[in-house]
Amino acid sequence: MTLLKIKVPASSANLGPGFDTLGLALALYDRVELQVTDAGLKIEVVDAGAGDVDDVPTDESHLVVRAFRRGCEHLGLRPPGLHLRCFNAIPHARGLGSSAAAVVTGVAAAYALAEKPLDDDALQLAAGFEGHADNAAASLLGGFVVAWNEGERFRAERLQPHHDIRPVVAVPALRSSTDATRGLLPAQVPHADAAFTAGRAALAVHALTARPDLLLSATEDRLHQHYRAPAYPASSELVRALRAAGVAAAISGAGPTVLALTTGGILPAGVDVTSFDVTELPIDPGGVQVAAQ
Repeated sequence: MTLLKIKVPASSANLGPGFDTLGLALALYDRVELQVTDAGLKIEVVDAGAGDVDDVPTDESHLVVRAFRRGCEHLGLRPPGLHLRCFNAIPHARGLGSSAAAVVTGVAAAYALAEKPLDDDALQLAAGFEGHADNAAASLLGGFVVAWNEGERFRAERLQPHHDIRPVVAVPALRSSTDATRGLLPAQVPHADAAFTAGRAALAVHALTARPDLLLSATEDRLHQHYRAPAYPASSELVRALRAAGVAAAISGAGPTVLALTTGGILPAGVDVTSFDVTELPIDPGGVQVAAQ
């Protein structure tokens, strides 16, 4: 029976002002072996990633399975059975795109099984699970992505990030729910804050691709981060401290991980990161990879 080996990168979304629009693929990978079998479903969680064993279902609710089924339906496939072996490194509920990575894994596997290249519909399938395309597009395409909607269609473009940018993530033990932190956002924001953040989001595209010296200004945000700060005060304080030290720092996605966009791959010595796991994660250049055997 067909065996597929899928490698999918983590992602950081928003990058400060680019709420639901900007994403960055990071070199931290979930790996899944997916085999079509004669019948039934079997899921082995070999490594759950950051010890999150209890969060990984072993039935049809598994995100990889759900996305794979949806992809197969879209492509006209009806595989009789499925065996998954999951080797996960992306921590769950930390703002590093673990859910999007799982969905992209399933969709990419369906396309590989159909022997079809990934296309615009693959993005629709993956982004449809979350309602926005920033994380999914980053895991799908790699590099730096700008995502948007045209009606009910998700769109994304991959841009080449500047070679000097070296992301560093600070991951706390605290976990966060995207739905819960979205609930902290107001229905309306002041016009001045919206205009400020729109300008910074435009600047962020320029800074990430051509002018990393502008990243500190380009990652300023007035749209979402301060509203979510009560959900993870330690992470918010770390962002404040890093920015005060001249480092372009922001909450990664819905948090609580902190993303620092550096050019040296390290954080300032005077900033307290004792409650965080700090790691340099290069930008992943290629997105999801599938090998068939």
